Amino acid sequence: AIKEMCWAATEAVLQDKNILILSDRAQGPDRIAMPALLATAAVHHHLVRQGLRMQTGLVVETGEAREVHHFCVLAGYGAEAINPYVAFETLEEIRIRQGLPLSTYEVQKNFIKAVGKGILKVMSKMGISTYQSYCGAQIFDGVGLSSEFVASYFTGTATTIEGVGLPQVAEETVRRHAAAYGDNPIYKNMLDVGGIYGY
Repeated sequence: AIKEMCWAATEAVLQDKNILILSDRAQGPDRIAMPALLATAAVHHHLVRQGLRMQTGLVVETGEAREVHHFCVLAGYGAEAINPYVAFETLEEIRIRQGLPLSTYEVQKNFIKAVGKGILKVMSKMGISTYQSYCGAQIFDGVGLSSEFVASYFTGTATTIEGVGLPQVAEETVRRHAAAYGDNPIYKNMLDVGGIYGY
């Protein structure tokens, strides 16, 4: 699927498409979404290797982006714009449930402003002054990723601690999809914490 997506991106750029949109909106019970960062980095580096990256913009429409770090990593691997549609839908549901006196536009604007400030803070700590300089700069270290996996999809990223590769990422993605669309009664009306924030 990654190879098909990369070649489709090449074809689109060669047909003078100046904006490519990578989206996981079509996911569903029978369609497993590719991790947004993996898709973004794969397409970005594929186009760089072919000398086509400067001819197109890369927009990522994903339900995975929620926190400032998610936006920073996507931007660091080539996303010029990010549409976090699940975050917006979640905010809208909270706005309605809580009966907030703000409009949908104001809530989304506040979220965008907060994420923007967070990205600016990260950039300033790195000594980077413009988003254009940050975009695609990949100023990250890969922790717990195999060097072969990093070399293929996150080319140029430093990785000192070996770890998972593409098979393990695919397996985890399938497991999360099965939990999301399965019939486990625990997950019918709630989500697994999925991290250490609960503690």
